[in-house]
Formats: sequence, C-alpha cells, structure tokens
Amino acid sequence: MTEFPYLTVFLLEIEDLLALPQVQRMRSFPQHGTTNCLYHCLYVAYLCYRISRRLHLHAHQMARAALLHDLFLYDWHDPSHPRWHGLHHPRYALENAQRLVPLTAREKNTILRHMWPLTPVPPRYAEGLILVLIDKYCTLLETFRFAKKYERLAAACHLTGQAGSPEIVSPGK
Repeated sequence: MTEFPYLTVFLLEIEDLLALPQVQRMRSFPQHGTTNCLYHCLYVAYLCYRISRRLHLHAHQMARAALLHDLFLYDWHDPSHPRWHGLHHPRYALENAQRLVPLTAREKNTILRHMWPLTPVPPRYAEGLILVLIDKYCTLLETFRFAKKYERLAAACHLTGQAGSPEIVSPGK
C-alpha cells in the first residue's frame, strides 16, 4: 500500500492551481510551527480530498477549496499586520482565490467559513465542515511538530519552482 493513496487523482484535481505563481508563493510564508503555508494547505487538501471521496461528496471542489483556504499571502506572525488574523484571513483568501480562478458556490463557502467556530457563521456544506476539522487537526500537528509527512507529500507532488507575483489582497490594501 502506498503512503499517499489516490495521490495521482488528487494531483489531477489541483494541478492547474499548483501551477499558479500566487499559489507557489504560499511557500514563502510560515504557517504553524516550521510548516509553510503551501505545505499546510497541500496536506489539508489531500486529507480533505480523501475523506470527501470516501463519503461520496464533491471531492474535486473539496480539493480545490482546501488548497486555496489560506491564500492570504502574508506572514500573519509579523506584528505589522492587523490583529485578528483568524477572523479576517478567510475573506482575504477568498478574494485572492477569486482573482485567480472561477469558484463554485460550494468552494466559496468552504473557503470563507473554514475558521468556524472562531467566525460566527458555520459552513453551509459538508465539505466546509470537513475543512474546518481537518484544518484544526493539521494545525495541531504542525504546532506540536508532528507534521513529518508534509515534506514527503510535497516531494511526491514534485513541488518545485519560485514564489509568484505579489498581485494579492492583504491587510491594508
């Protein structure tokens, strides 16, 4: 059995997104612990995709929304950024994602509501609730340094290239 089941079909779902310079730029920003934003989103997307497939949900939309859920493109640890990152970054991520690709209503809602219950409105779709839970799970892995599979998943995905252009929405813009 492979370490990453369904990896090939997962990559087919998101290959157009991974090719975007703005998505590649996510690797420039720290997320939790020593994990960068791209690796965090990639692992979250992979786990969400597998669960959505298993539950016969919209796995394609799940993978795409999960990969883009933290497309805010700034270092939220930097004190020069406005406070309350947890409350505001879903909107920045959604605005950035919409500038890059067309999104379905399900993808939009999944990205926008992924910080529930910190944000007051829950996700409308099952995929959104899966993202909420998997995002928190991965955050714990990263924070407590248990995210050893991330580098192996990134290598299996053949992630290479430079960070992309800064045409983004971020606090204060």
